[in-house]
Amino acid sequence: MKSRSASLGVVITGGTAGLGLAMAREFLRAGDRVVICSRRESNLASALQSLESDAPGEEAHGIACDVSDSRQAAAFAAFAAAKLGVIDRWINNAGTAGRMRRPLWQLDLDDIDETCRTNLSGSMMLCAEALRVMLSQPAGEGGPRYHLFNMGFTAAGLRSSPTSVPHRASKRAVAIMSELLRQELKAAGKRSVGVHELSPGLVLTDLLLRDATPAQKRFFNAMAETPETVAAKLVPAIRAASGQGGTLRYQPLLLMLARLAASLFGYRNERFFTSDGERCSGGGVL
Repeated sequence: MKSRSASLGVVITGGTAGLGLAMAREFLRAGDRVVICSRRESNLASALQSLESDAPGEEAHGIACDVSDSRQAAAFAAFAAAKLGVIDRWINNAGTAGRMRRPLWQLDLDDIDETCRTNLSGSMMLCAEALRVMLSQPAGEGGPRYHLFNMGFTAAGLRSSPTSVPHRASKRAVAIMSELLRQELKAAGKRSVGVHELSPGLVLTDLLLRDATPAQKRFFNAMAETPETVAAKLVPAIRAASGQGGTLRYQPLLLMLARLAASLFGYRNERFFTSDGERCSGGGVL
């Protein structure tokens, strides 16, 4: 475990399930202090109880927050700053793939609106709040001391994702927003904060599996990983982040392409799902 002098203040939106919860657990095990949020109080209470059990004695806080609501986003940032004192890492993990995986013309307008507001507007508002806090903190010497992470889609991710148009479009826009933020910070002479894209790849969560076909699940056998596996690799890299920003990947693109090619020859066949799309026993999904 890290010494308390090395403890970081970490914010993770949507940190009550899947990759967000797995990352929160890894940060706590490293001795960091963590703030999470969820739209639902029940999910928040369950997650905090789980984190206390997995990392006893460590400092975890949470508050209910719909990140697409401007007032709640501002209140969450204020809560996080009050609990942590200094925010060293902020991870905009909260997002939604929508209620259904359907063509655009088959989606409810409310579903389209909610997906875009949560993924893009929510991330943008929380970036603004995170930057307001981070830029008010002591800058230090020798480059960015604080780091902000978004989860948008790269061009490759956009092409490979099986999700709906609102999800893919809003997540691609998040990646563009990260680049624009880096440009704004540089133009303003603000050197204390780095803005990064966090690319976890395909993570086996309810969000990924919703309405997935058997063919897509067979693809996940080769390309996807459990939240715990991804978090165990990403969290040390996030803690050690440096520079003005870029893309932090769970896997190099070349490795992902190699696995995709190998899947045509049965690589990782029935690792998580059978050929019919049923879960394999002991597959460790979710």
